[in-house]
Amino acid sequence: MPPLPMLNQHPTLDQPGQVLTDGGRGHSSVHAQLPSSPSPPIKQRTTNSSTGLVREQPSNLGKCFHRHHSATRTLRPTPNRPPPTVGDMTEDLNLPVPTPPPGESGVAWLRSTVVRFSNGPTHTRRRALTTTLLNGVQATTLEELATALNLPGSLQDIAEIAKSYQPHEPITAAADAAVERLAKTHNEETAARIGLLVQAWSATNALAENLRTGNQAPPVPVTRRQTPQGVVEVSLEHHPFGHGPHSCPGGTLATQIAKNMAFKAMHHQPDPLLLPNAWDYASAAALHQAGFTAIGTTSLGVAAAHNIPDGTGQAGDQAIALARLLITLPCPVTADLESGFGKSPQETADLIAELGVAGVNLEDGRPNGLATPQEQADLITTVKQRAPGVFLNARIDTHWLGMAHEETESRARRYIDAGADGIFVAGLTDPYEIEKLATLAPLNVLAQQRTPRELGNLGVKRISTGSLLFRAALHHTVETAKAARDGGTAAAFTYDEVQQMISRGTRSDAG
Repeated sequence: MPPLPMLNQHPTLDQPGQVLTDGGRGHSSVHAQLPSSPSPPIKQRTTNSSTGLVREQPSNLGKCFHRHHSATRTLRPTPNRPPPTVGDMTEDLNLPVPTPPPGESGVAWLRSTVVRFSNGPTHTRRRALTTTLLNGVQATTLEELATALNLPGSLQDIAEIAKSYQPHEPITAAADAAVERLAKTHNEETAARIGLLVQAWSATNALAENLRTGNQAPPVPVTRRQTPQGVVEVSLEHHPFGHGPHSCPGGTLATQIAKNMAFKAMHHQPDPLLLPNAWDYASAAALHQAGFTAIGTTSLGVAAAHNIPDGTGQAGDQAIALARLLITLPCPVTADLESGFGKSPQETADLIAELGVAGVNLEDGRPNGLATPQEQADLITTVKQRAPGVFLNARIDTHWLGMAHEETESRARRYIDAGADGIFVAGLTDPYEIEKLATLAPLNVLAQQRTPRELGNLGVKRISTGSLLFRAALHHTVETAKAARDGGTAAAFTYDEVQQMISRGTRSDAG
């Protein structure tokens, strides 16, 4: 991905603004003026040793590329303080943001020069600059985004700046030094690039942790707005990426990167990921609503639903169309792309980079047998170079096709060396082989007689249902029809339940 061209410089026009302490919080906005109080201490940033995701406590989280955070206190009426008034949340998000005082260097300069903390014509100009910087950017990782913003290798400095970025947080000497290392020139474009990356770093880590655990709450519960009475907090429960002038311009990109991070982390947890495989939007939505944190697709289900035999490479258009539908779900989605549907390695890589899924399955099985290990390794390398953040599950079809069993381990090692993030041996059930292959990389097997705990004890990190759910649905469909014919009935979702599953209202802004 080529870096973005440099843009025209713009002067800084912001005037200092007074930042007051927090208002109350709730599901709708709360207006209340509070007396001044010291800034809260810097939150503790921790890294999950199993997943690698960064988390800040208690809640120093990011709201997409326009990050908001407050250490909230609930106000209670007293004889001298009436109950806080409750306003309309969406309307309140249109209020101006508190603006920090100007600064000439370090974090103070960054705060006073970014779009995030500006209003009026200055905000309009800076937002246009920010939108231009993001235009056309494709990134599957934060490092790719940093490169696109002409800040390659800067994430360590960005993480340091993030600790002091919000105006209510103390500025550290380390954060000031990090800003100065990245700011070769002090203008609005430089501030926009740094600010975008700081906000993206915080947002994606926070959102990824929520996605990993299945937490549907926004990555931050409230944002701050300025009123004549003082600074108030506005709930983001129904607008996780904001609304109005300060809505997030990079929500889709931030969400994709966060989903990629979350899905990868799901393969490095103590317990294996149970991945159900859907064949259409309704089945995927139902599975997500049932609490599954990630959804895969089944090539048999997709192909059979369109009167196409599985494994022939003929259902590519249908599989890709389904993947594009499913990425609107508020959870990571991984797509079974068979062996690329006849596309060249570069065409497959380009497709995966722009598809928006968090993971893909690419198999070495072909309609006429197995690809050579070199052919499949070349495909894997090409895809990972183009879309490094997408989890590539290298499916090894030696057991599924009943041939070349003795090559299973050597193929696994070859594909891992080529860049695969995990290996999937469909049809593998032997505990000795499972345990041996699980030492090489996150191992995926099909659901089988062993429980997830038993498979986890063997080292398995992912258990897929494959076509099982689709086949079970077909069976249940026929049995239900028979029961209706014979005067009986069967368990089923209600009409309204299905309508709710597929309504736009069930699709989170995190997707």
